[in-house]
Amino acid sequence: MTQGKSPGPLDIALGAAIRIRRLALGLSQGALANLCGVSFQQIQKYESGANRISFSRLVQISKALSCRVVDLIGVLEDADENSQDDLLSRLTTPGILELLETVENLSEDQRRQLIGFIKNLPVTGPAK
Repeated sequence: MTQGKSPGPLDIALGAAIRIRRLALGLSQGALANLCGVSFQQIQKYESGANRISFSRLVQISKALSCRVVDLIGVLEDADENSQDDLLSRLTTPGILELLETVENLSEDQRRQLIGFIKNLPVTGPAK
């Protein structure tokens, strides 16, 4: 990417898909980096969308994540190049993946209670 240019929504969406898959497998960025033969900083850049991923590297990452390339890029079909409000770009919000991981471990009843609680929280300012 050229210096000073922010990541595009598609780069962010692909990075988020990789991060989600990595976390689902319980892999650290360092472990994924070792499997791909790159530094963990490079994995960080891929996951944030700061660095674009070549097709050969994407194939390598998908093999390391025990999935198909299409499993990672399938999420891009819904990523709108002009929409910063895309669901996948929201996944870059600090703490959101950890929150989702915690919610996944709750029972159905606990999730309903949590959602009810959150919906009743007062909004105190603009989001983000």
